[in-house]
Amino acid sequence: MFNPGDTAFILICAAFVFIMTPGLAFFYAGMVRRKNTLNTIMSCLFICGLSAVLWVAIGYSLSFGDNIGGFIGGLNYAFFNGVGFDPSDIYATSIPHMAFAMFQCMFAVITPALICGSLTGRMRFSALFIFITLWLVLVYYPLAHMVWGDGGFIASLGAVDFAGGNVVHISSGISGLVACIILGKRRGYGMKEYHPHNIPMVVLGAALLWFGWFGFNAGSALAADGLAAHAFVTTNTSAAMAMLTWMLCEKILYKKPTVLGAATGLVVGLVAITPGAGFVPVWSSFIIGGLVSPICLFFMSKVKAKFGYDDALDAFGCHGIGGIWGGIATGLFGLTSINGAAQWNGLFFGDTALFVAQIVSIVITIAYAAIMTFIIMTVLKKVMKIRVTPEEEALGLDISEHSEAAYPAFSGLDQ
Repeated sequence: MFNPGDTAFILICAAFVFIMTPGLAFFYAGMVRRKNTLNTIMSCLFICGLSAVLWVAIGYSLSFGDNIGGFIGGLNYAFFNGVGFDPSDIYATSIPHMAFAMFQCMFAVITPALICGSLTGRMRFSALFIFITLWLVLVYYPLAHMVWGDGGFIASLGAVDFAGGNVVHISSGISGLVACIILGKRRGYGMKEYHPHNIPMVVLGAALLWFGWFGFNAGSALAADGLAAHAFVTTNTSAAMAMLTWMLCEKILYKKPTVLGAATGLVVGLVAITPGAGFVPVWSSFIIGGLVSPICLFFMSKVKAKFGYDDALDAFGCHGIGGIWGGIATGLFGLTSINGAAQWNGLFFGDTALFVAQIVSIVITIAYAAIMTFIIMTVLKKVMKIRVTPEEEALGLDISEHSEAAYPAFSGLDQ
């Protein structure tokens, strides 16, 4: 029998996670030029429909269905066949199987939306639609199975990922980096500056992400219990600490903290704690959040400038790097006494096995996401035009791709 309290908690958490994708749309849209506002929002919004339909049809089954070689699930749960009111003996024993499946659906919605931050301002919407579809099938579902599925290959190594460090953040961040390199730089990139057009919109998006992340991490306990409360505390503490340290970094480097920096800092703090929220002690969330901001800021400013890749909204610098640090930190600070799903304690407590498993899982995730994204983008580039023309890019993708304008009275001053 399912537990009504746990069921209500997970359904609410699923709704929390859902609101993160519209929140991400605002977060990203505020950082782009006015002429690309609606296209950026649409790049996240359409995934709420596409990913949800694919998840019920085949996504859940490929992620959590019968194990096939440790890399992918079978089609036994296709169209939610057998996913009903009773709990799953494998994944969640106190909530309906359907509740677990829909909670996981919301993860599959937001993850590909994260990639869009790397590609904004120059990718054809039709090409993005096809890319996201293929990416879900070829990257997200296999990784979800390898990390969280019964018999998954990465899980069998002893690596742990509480709420999506590998599956969500590293996969999307690495894929965003590879895809933006293949897509090419924005017009005038490196020769003129790109400024956010609406920072209050960025803050609104960041606030919705912070709010939704409580469902993201606390809900991953899959019960309304102490572990959920623990994940709630570590999540909030890491986000708060990262926001403060980002502000400190800006004060030291640039003499003034910025609102955009504070919003970015809290998000990277959320990213970093995600894989270990239900494994690491509360005190370690101060360290995880405190260090992620200088690490990500270094990659977003120095490394990005050094190599010249146009990761437009820093999906790689935020989610890829933040997720990698979070996975490593889980190997440093994880404790079996907090969550028995971890077979060993972290390196900080004298064990090496968990730390090694975390490093191996990160390397596998990076390699798999990068290779598959490279294949998808290369094939798409050969069979269709994936990028708008220079004229369309100059006009703005709101008009050229959607025949709409976020600000109809806008006179075109940010060309």
